[in-house]
Amino acid sequence: MSTKADDDVDQINELDELLRQLRELEEEKRYVQMENKRLQEEIERLKKELNRMKLPPLLIGTIEDIVDERRVVIRSSTGPSFLVYASEHIPREKLTPGTRVALNKATLSVISVIPEAYDPTIIASEISTKPNVTYEEIGGLSEQIREIREMIELPLLNPDIFRKVGVDPPTGVLLVGPPGTGKTLLAKAVANSTNATFIRIVASELVRKYIGEGARLVRELFDLARKRAPSIIFIDELDAIGARRVDSSTSGDREVQRTLMQLLAEIDGFEPLGNIKIIAATNRPDTLDEALIRPGRFDRIIEIPLPDSSGREEILKIHTKKMNLKNVNLKEIASITEGFAGADLKAVTVEAGMFAVRELRDFITQTDFIKAVEKIRAQRESGKPADLGMYV
Repeated sequence: MSTKADDDVDQINELDELLRQLRELEEEKRYVQMENKRLQEEIERLKKELNRMKLPPLLIGTIEDIVDERRVVIRSSTGPSFLVYASEHIPREKLTPGTRVALNKATLSVISVIPEAYDPTIIASEISTKPNVTYEEIGGLSEQIREIREMIELPLLNPDIFRKVGVDPPTGVLLVGPPGTGKTLLAKAVANSTNATFIRIVASELVRKYIGEGARLVRELFDLARKRAPSIIFIDELDAIGARRVDSSTSGDREVQRTLMQLLAEIDGFEPLGNIKIIAATNRPDTLDEALIRPGRFDRIIEIPLPDSSGREEILKIHTKKMNLKNVNLKEIASITEGFAGADLKAVTVEAGMFAVRELRDFITQTDFIKAVEKIRAQRESGKPADLGMYV
């Protein structure tokens, strides 16, 4: 038989249980409300995104001139120029000549400013990782190394000395010489020894099919160098765009000449290069335009000749320092490789190693080197490339 006290306890327990359930329901309600709010925001976001996707496409144009606060002259991507209005939400300071903008398709009014973007060729030309080539790994070019360090490194590392002397630091260096003598290798060593941004491009990449495209790439190349300054621009195979200008009736030749003229203007134009240095390389200096190689553009022309006997021996020592040699006289090998470039000598060391590998030996002999020299010489005379490709 239950007492009144027991009934009170049961009622209290039931009340506690009801309160607990109420709290759980309130927490669940709050969670559902928050989830509902999140889903509503997601729905709104997707609706806005859908509306943006339904908008008509915008035209791309470039500002040519500023007329007043809200009127600008633009050149559309289709060619002609127009006087149009710019949207009020665009800050006035962002509307400058040369800025790329998005245009309304119907009225051509300026809707927004497009962030500056470089051509993929120019973006890819910036070297993010330093080459692992040092001056110690270049043989037979001690004088050339001294000259290029004076012309390129010294103005970047110690510009004060030029101000104290009262002379302008040199702008550029032109490396000339036969293929395989180490022109590109020398540029890699410069990139390794400085903290400057290194931008490397092959001149043929600046030649484009359409009018003005090559000149635009040159402008973007130097603009990137200015923004990444201090920087070094290395233009390989300069003769691809730097050939002497002649009267030509073909549109391709005229476009190459336009690209050359833009290069001339960028190197020695109204806007100073500052701490931007230029290194160019070519094996056809006789074809270059006179305006390109005059002082003020390329202040020093450094010849990279075929190495002499002592230079060849030095190069062989560099390439064989990690090889397991047995009774090898590198001086004798150097004496029988007259006319060989540095790339040929590297090919000789690789071929000598391959002769040892074929015979399952873990060392290289003088005979291996002599056979390698004969093989590379035969390939040179026949004009066929070496089996293992490039050895630069």
